[in-house]
Amino acid sequence: MANLKHVVSDLNVFRKEYMRSRIGLFFALIFPIILIVLFGAIFSGGSSGPISVYYQNHDSGPVSSAFLSALNQTKAVQMIQVSPSVNFTQYLLSNSDSEGMMIPANFSNSYIAGHGINVTMYTNPTDSSSAEVLGVIGEVINSFNLGRAHAAPVVQINSQSIKPQSYKYIDFLVPGLIGFSILTSPMFSMVNISAEYKKNKIFRQLSLTPLTKGEWLTSKIIWYIILSVASFFLMTLFGIELFGAKVTFSLWIAPFLLVGPIFFVALGMLVGTITKSQESAGVIGNIITFPMMFLSGTFFPVSEMPTYLQNIAHVLPLFYLIDGLNDVMIYNNYNKALTDILVLVVIAAVIFVAAVRVFKWRED
Repeated sequence: MANLKHVVSDLNVFRKEYMRSRIGLFFALIFPIILIVLFGAIFSGGSSGPISVYYQNHDSGPVSSAFLSALNQTKAVQMIQVSPSVNFTQYLLSNSDSEGMMIPANFSNSYIAGHGINVTMYTNPTDSSSAEVLGVIGEVINSFNLGRAHAAPVVQINSQSIKPQSYKYIDFLVPGLIGFSILTSPMFSMVNISAEYKKNKIFRQLSLTPLTKGEWLTSKIIWYIILSVASFFLMTLFGIELFGAKVTFSLWIAPFLLVGPIFFVALGMLVGTITKSQESAGVIGNIITFPMMFLSGTFFPVSEMPTYLQNIAHVLPLFYLIDGLNDVMIYNNYNKALTDILVLVVIAAVIFVAAVRVFKWRED
């Protein structure tokens, strides 16, 4: 049985040592906040206004004027005229613009007579704004077609929302970076500490004290749980106050803030213990950590990744931590969150037992 007095004593010693390290505090508390501010500013700034679309109108009739007026009234695009005498494609290329529209001659007469006619669109398939422009212009064209036929659409869309607010990028970024913080801070720290202590024979000195291996590891887990909770509140506060993140606070968050640090402290301890040198420990730690950082939904939802990457993500422990936080903080899906918690508990128990068994005060 662990002696609580021994655990608290070692925790106080480690806390003082950790607080002296400005680098450790920076990466544990400040760096995730910087990431929230950076990515939040890039992706959550809202719309920058209507998309500029250059056009050439080779028609002098009233229908083309009405068509352009309808496009401007959508407020989604801003139509900018280019003289018909200019080479339109060269104009777009020279101005580095990818969205353009050419209205052909006799557009009005063909529309009134019911003859087929094409509006030429210039777009960049790799630019997301091009898809938005095509959608807006397509809707206006459909409206004109229906207006000419004096018909009304029979099938209409009745939009129903399953959640009061729509999801924004910042909503997913907050849980993702909470998981990122729970991964990086204990993982990198424990890999380095265990490798350094082993190299410098500090573990041998600790073996002469009443402190046990389990008590030493438990004190580290408690410290990183405290850091994880502090990091959680800081990042959530910044996400809400700066970018209006819509997240739910619930007691269901607590198991993830407890089990996550247990797993990554034990994993870092295991990696640092089984490696032969401090340098190789850092390399192996990076090999394990970096795929989890980028493939577990930290910065982008896993559902937006290709299928083969989604399959890889489901093997990574960090996925279940971030997925569970998303289920609780965004979707309020507690049944699915329970599954994520159970997976984390099982793998954390396995890694913790393995770390304690492999961990030795004295080298053979």
